[in-house]
Amino acid sequence: MAARITVVGAGFAGLTALRTLRRQSREADLTLVAPAAELHYLPGTIWLPSGKRSRADLVVPLDAFLRREQIAFHRARVTGLSADGRVLHTDAGDVENDGLIVATGARFLRKLPGIEHAIVPCEGVDAGEAIRDRLAALDGGTLCFGFGSNPNEPIAMRGGPIFEFVFGIDTLLRRQGRRERFRLVFFSPSEKPGQRLGEKAVGMILGEMRKRGIDTVLGEKPQRFEPGAVQLERSRIDADLILFMPGLTGQAWLDATPLPRSPGGFVQGDAQCRVPGLAYVYVAGDGGSFPGPDWMPKQAHQADLHAEVAARNLLRELRGEPATEPFRSELMCIVDTLDRGMLVTRSERGGRALPPLRAMHWAKAMFEKRYLRRYR
Repeated sequence: MAARITVVGAGFAGLTALRTLRRQSREADLTLVAPAAELHYLPGTIWLPSGKRSRADLVVPLDAFLRREQIAFHRARVTGLSADGRVLHTDAGDVENDGLIVATGARFLRKLPGIEHAIVPCEGVDAGEAIRDRLAALDGGTLCFGFGSNPNEPIAMRGGPIFEFVFGIDTLLRRQGRRERFRLVFFSPSEKPGQRLGEKAVGMILGEMRKRGIDTVLGEKPQRFEPGAVQLERSRIDADLILFMPGLTGQAWLDATPLPRSPGGFVQGDAQCRVPGLAYVYVAGDGGSFPGPDWMPKQAHQADLHAEVAARNLLRELRGEPATEPFRSELMCIVDTLDRGMLVTRSERGGRALPPLRAMHWAKAMFEKRYLRRYR
């Protein structure tokens, strides 16, 4: 009898896990559980304010992919998990499995007072469109950009997109001939924001901000947001638009499961992406907490690396074979400025950071096109 494998989540990790499972096993009975059969390509939201991308470009229906790969779809939100991990509880009924991969991503910590006055860019396409519309309605003013972390798990943050929004909006305003009417301010609790990218990359990013006349307020934690201001520990910044990326934590439905959790609220995973204490249960992507270097990112590329290993190890375990393949820690990103890109890479072997190049901007766009083609 074919193994029944359930993958929870239709993001990068979930879909890569499904593709890997199907490539490794044509017989497996695969089911995707998600609220909608859609992939939201969040890295592309940086191009929504400029009109370079639209909702139709970034929200990809998965019906054709699911039919092609013979994957069943269970449209639902997860509500819990049985003690042995074999029954996934959802608001549309239970789903039984012989193996489970949790790939539901992370959620943002919205605990800072007044967070409702800020737009969280990576919350989705709606947020990108809100930034576009708010920016278009402004004749001038102060635009504030910042990010935070999870105090219980400082690695749980995603700061790169904020750099892209600040540089992209600066470029857009210059193109529109109205940059001089705006003050752009980047704030961070760290004196060296973006440290996981490496010392060279941090220096390059801050240097680019100075070159563009983007003000920085570093080394002060945000205390609260107000309708027209950002209040830091010592400084207060007037703000006509606030873009803020809070720290990350695990999904709320995890509270109704036996899954072991990290201090920051994520599903605990080992170097093979197994969830300790539960047979045939794996975790991949932003929703997991894994052993590795302190620069290991919460990003799509790392999620894909987790998912491939989780899928292969799960199939090995189901066959009664040793599931010992470890995932690789690797940071790879292009910090886009709307017309150029800064390539930053980091691995166990070292890293590099290249200054803004037009070729990197087009490389980022080509990667998006190639990545999404497999799901269209």
